[in-house]
Amino acid sequence: MTSARTRDDRERYDEDEISAAQAAREGQRQVVALTGRDALGITSIQPTDDGWLVGVEVVEDHRIPASTDLLGLYEVELDMTGSLLGYRRTRRYQRGKGDGG
Repeated sequence: MTSARTRDDRERYDEDEISAAQAAREGQRQVVALTGRDALGITSIQPTDDGWLVGVEVVEDHRIPASTDLLGLYEVELDMTGSLLGYRRTRRYQRGKGDGG
């Protein structure tokens, strides 16, 4: 038994696939919708075997001064059509702190 798709199936499937730019926008939209937090932007986008992995930075907690805001880095997993497969926060840090501390 083979799982090979016919040419028509491949063409129809390819038409439904989203681009990296579309995946990035969709990943950001999903994080905002799920967390209710303000997104600062996309930090990464990479293809996976069956979709996209999108990194999105969000403001977890607004503080005064803004340099002390708490930020979160979320990883969003989408399938090839842009449907959400999962998400998780991978990091939480203060805006004014670099990677070193």
